[in-house]
Amino acid sequence: MSGVRAVHPWAEKPMEMFISESGARLALLMNPTGQVIAQHGFTRAVDVMAAAALGAAIVSSTAEITKMLREPSFATLNHQGPTHGVFLSAFESPSGPMVLLVIYGRESSLGLVNLFFEEFVNELNEANPAPVSSEPVLAADFERELNESLASLFQG
Repeated sequence: MSGVRAVHPWAEKPMEMFISESGARLALLMNPTGQVIAQHGFTRAVDVMAAAALGAAIVSSTAEITKMLREPSFATLNHQGPTHGVFLSAFESPSGPMVLLVIYGRESSLGLVNLFFEEFVNELNEANPAPVSSEPVLAADFERELNESLASLFQG
């Protein structure tokens, strides 16, 4: 078993390759609203939900800051601590905007994560030529869709 769990099968192989090549400890692929597409390394659904919510909030707040500064969007954010780094990047895909949140340790580096991120985006875009429904998520459907995604990721 690879350790990658995906709601959409087209995301699994690109995620597996990215994890293997970059040495990432945790990874979460989602859309900008926090709907999870695939994950690696998380063992509890509550951790996936928290990481997705925080990642989506960071991407959203960063987009607003760039508007205030009249700057083009910041594509990638990185925070480096003494033992872990956090890499967060938004990108376009055939399914619409996506976000990848990566936690890496000393066995990896920002350079490796950044290098293999570009390959990941290309492989993901090739694997997913058809757009996923871009209908707005209604509040009434959000909890059901979230629970279905988490059940898929954590096998029930």
